[in-house]
Parts: sequence; structure tokens; C-alpha cells
Amino acid sequence: MAERPARRRPDRGVNAARGANRRNREDRPEPNAARRDGASAAGFNPQRARAGARKTPRGIALAALLRINDGAYAHLALPEELRRTNFSTRDRGFVTELVYGTLREQRSLDRALRKHCRRDLDELDLDVLVALRLGAYQLAHGVSPHAAVGETVSLVPEKVRGVVNAVLRSLQDGGIPDPHEPRYVRGSYPRWIVEDLDAAYGEDDVTATLATMNSPPFSTLRVHPTRATPESVSAEVEAAGGTVERGVLLPDALTVRGAGDLMLLDAVSDGRASVQDQASQAVARILDAQPGERVLDVAAAPGGKATALAELMSDRGLVAAGDLHGGRVRTIVRGAQRLDLHAIAPYVADGRRLPFIDGGFDRVLLDAPCSGLGVLRRRPDARHRVTRELIAQVAELQRQLLVEAARVTRPGGVLVYSVCTLSRAETVGIDWFANSELPDFEALDPPEAPWRRAGRGAILLPHVAGTDGMFVLRLRRREA
Repeated sequence: MAERPARRRPDRGVNAARGANRRNREDRPEPNAARRDGASAAGFNPQRARAGARKTPRGIALAALLRINDGAYAHLALPEELRRTNFSTRDRGFVTELVYGTLREQRSLDRALRKHCRRDLDELDLDVLVALRLGAYQLAHGVSPHAAVGETVSLVPEKVRGVVNAVLRSLQDGGIPDPHEPRYVRGSYPRWIVEDLDAAYGEDDVTATLATMNSPPFSTLRVHPTRATPESVSAEVEAAGGTVERGVLLPDALTVRGAGDLMLLDAVSDGRASVQDQASQAVARILDAQPGERVLDVAAAPGGKATALAELMSDRGLVAAGDLHGGRVRTIVRGAQRLDLHAIAPYVADGRRLPFIDGGFDRVLLDAPCSGLGVLRRRPDARHRVTRELIAQVAELQRQLLVEAARVTRPGGVLVYSVCTLSRAETVGIDWFANSELPDFEALDPPEAPWRRAGRGAILLPHVAGTDGMFVLRLRRREA
């Protein structure tokens, strides 16, 4: 193992590593946004509603949606709900589509419901509103009206079943969605997101990207190169009932459908593979860390890229991987243990005040906290949380993190900045900042197609290779 760089005493501070977009709970332009305390005019109790719902696939979907409307994150709440069940793979897939689909189309569903509901949606109890969205989504996507309406009505308290039944029956006759609505309405995106992306990338590419991010997500596996092969892991997935295709961006990545919760797959649980999107796998490769080098992953939790780096280095050298919070660092430790990787050195520190000497690392990865506009396919609820104001706040944090990451990069060393978002402020805006404020750094050639040139870096739009949206900027510190 390579010698560890000297460390400075950590500076206690606010969360600069990952928490900006997680702790910001800005007002959402959605009905019932202020009811996270569980209150309502009729005394709605979210805990009681969830407990009563958790019996059928639609009940689990409703329970998950209620948690998400209370402020939970979809990619965390839904797996937790599913793990409480013994559902078949088919039923688990149905629940996932109900939850993610309802979240994706929430704005357009609400728009349709307003035309058929006599009361303002803001006046409805949260369980009623969420049930209406759940039923409306099914009606819009070919589920038989008998099941879509009848099963959904059975999930709400008896005293409001008449209201839910009447609205959904009226909606069934009225039809949704309206093909003549604007793109942002049809796609159920905030209008500003569509306008900003159109200005950055053009209407044709954005239309394709928005459609991709509204399609059902699939999972991708990264195969541990010294413990398995793509062929052996593919065979295991297929034996579990899933289908496998090689990645478009990375041929040795495996895209998986129909295999259920991949965390329960033996290849994942025993450390022969990891769940990670192709775009994230590509970022680790773009850093091009070599065996024996000293590498830093500044904002590493939950650890996917840090473990990928250690694998690519044949577990020889040092990968310092940190976050501000000890709990999140423990996820890095668990990942390293699962994959039997010894090069990873976890630490706890504020990413803007790293406890390392100047120039202590050969390569530095700053996979910065961001608005997450590139991962709306897997985190459909994020579109209802992000605002332009949040993007401005996060971009300021990204600039601070980049300056500190640059400080610990040695002369001749490489610094990679990456974000899984598409906003100009967090992508080319950071490149402009780096070009102005980091005179000791020069840009390296960006990755080639299917990546698209963006400033001195490159962006990967989701529709191009079926991945998350991702921006990367490669910099090298000039020799003294």
C-alpha cells in the first residue's frame, strides 16, 4: 500500500460533502406540500394510513408515496417498503412502476384531476390526494378501469371512498393526458427545467432526454474485475429470471431488467458485482487512477466511485474516501468490506477544509453534490424539489469544493470534476470558474462520443446511451 499523505486536523463545519441538496427542503409547487407534520383539516394520520395500506401491491405503492410526500426520498423509501413484503418479482416491478410513474407524472396528473374534482386539491387530505394520483396514473397507462378505480378506492378510509370513486370515474370518461398540452405539462416537468435545458442543449435533444428520464428505470451492474467476469454474472442474473444486455457506454457493464432487488443477488451480496450506473462507472475510468498511486475521492459517500477506483487500481495504492458525516462514511466502509478492498482509507471531514497537505495526491476526484437533474429517471421526486435558487446555492458550494480539491492535487497530478446534473451553472459554469480562478490547472481532452463537448469538459445526455446525465471536466496541475 502506498504511503498515506500527511493529514491536518479536521475542521468541524457544515456539510460540504453531500448534504446541500439533501437537507434543503424548499417549498414545492405541489398540493399538500406543507403537510409533512401529518396534519390536515380532517385529522389525517399518515402513520395510520400507511399501516392500513401495506397489504397489496397498490397498498405498498400508496404507503411509499405517502412517505415520499412527507419528505422521504423515493430511491430509499420504496426499497424499504418492498423489503417488508414477500411479493413476487412481477408484483415488485408493478409497485415500482406505480410509485415512480406516479411521481414522474405528478404535475400532469394533478392538472387532469383539477378538471374533475369539485374541491381544490389543496383542501384534500394527503391520503386522498395521493390515492387519486395513483388511480389516475393507472387509468392513463392502460390498467383496466375496474382494477385501477376499484382497488385504489379500497385503499382510502371508507368515509371518502365515494369522493375518490366519483373523481376517478369522471377522469376515466374524460381521458388523460391531453396531447395538445405543452411539453412541460405532458412530461410533468416544472416549466423552468424545460426552458433552461432547451436554452442549453436545443429542443430536439432535450425532448429526447425528457422522454428518457420519464421511462422506467433499469439497473446496471459493475463487475469486480478480479473476482468475476461479465459472462459469469450475466449467467447468474439470467438464472434469477432477469434479462441482461451489455452497456452502450461501457461494454463490460451489465444493464439488468426483471431480476428484482439486485442487492439480494448473490453476485452483489458477496462482492463480485456492484449496482452502479454506466455514467458513474465511466467517471471512475476517466480519472485513470493507476496501481500504487495516491487518490482522493472528496465527496465519496455512499462509496460507489471510490470502490470502482480501488478495483481499477487492482487494490494497490491509496484511495482516501471521505464525507462530513460518520454515518455516511460507514456506508463506504461497508462497501469496501463487501468487495474485499483494502486500498480504501475512509475519513470524516468537511470537503471545503480537507485535512491533507498541499499537493498530497496524484489524482483527485470531486464528484460534487448537485441538483441531480441528470438522475430524474431513478429519482423522479427530485423534479418537485429542485429550484433555480437551490442550483445557485449548490453551484457556490461546488466552487468552494473545487478550490480545495485543487489545493491537494500535486503538480502534474489530475483533478476530475463531475456532477450528475445538466444545469449550465453546475457544468460549464464551473468550467468558467476553474478557467478563471485556477490558473495552475490546464484542461485535458474531454472524453469522446457519445459524450458531447461542453466548455472544456463534456456532458452525457441521458437519451444518448440510456444512462444518467453526467458532466465531467478533466484538469491537470501544471508542473512548478
